[in-house]
Amino acid sequence: MIQVAPSLLSADFTRLEEAVSLIEKAGADIVHVDVMDGHYVPNLTFGPRLVSLLKKKTSLPLDVHLMVDNPHEVVPWFLEAGADWISIHLEASAHLRRDVSLIRQAGRKAGVALNPATPLPALNDILAELDFVLLMCVNPGRGSQPFIDASHEKIRSLRRLLRERNLPARIEIDGGVNLQNMDVLIKDGAEILVAGNAVFNHPDPGEAVRLMKETARRADAS
Repeated sequence: MIQVAPSLLSADFTRLEEAVSLIEKAGADIVHVDVMDGHYVPNLTFGPRLVSLLKKKTSLPLDVHLMVDNPHEVVPWFLEAGADWISIHLEASAHLRRDVSLIRQAGRKAGVALNPATPLPALNDILAELDFVLLMCVNPGRGSQPFIDASHEKIRSLRRLLRERNLPARIEIDGGVNLQNMDVLIKDGAEILVAGNAVFNHPDPGEAVRLMKETARRADAS
């Protein structure tokens, strides 16, 4: 099942409750929340308090992407806040298996994020323990960046690897996703598509979500 996950990073920060309500009514599957700490990446965004407030405002799963340099310290905050999915960066975790186990032991979905320049073999020892892999198709830290074309082959390679090892982890992609490239990305193997600019900078964000969902439905039916 192909899922659409609008990213609040591109929404109006002063109207986040309205943004979440809009995408939920339009049929979005997941709310993607980008957490940036000003260290691992230069920008600062959301914290656990926002996640706990969003949890009260939507029935959609909250997918928290931690772009932080101390995930072991930060993960418990977001578990307590009610995050349903949590992804941490392989590049930022000194003890990746420990951090993934912390998420899964809490009954939440655990993912590992890979930057564009990080090769897939870095996942070999942890892949069997993941619910999803988040492939960054832009360099992390800010929205509205163009899609990195080399990501197509990376997505395809990850799909082959998961099939060869008969592993259930799903492929999530983030960065540069839009209505024009969704079909190709789904054919590559993407199953969860994070879209920020393509949704919230559209003249009608609800219509953007509906069009993306229609693309996802066609892919599921084919």
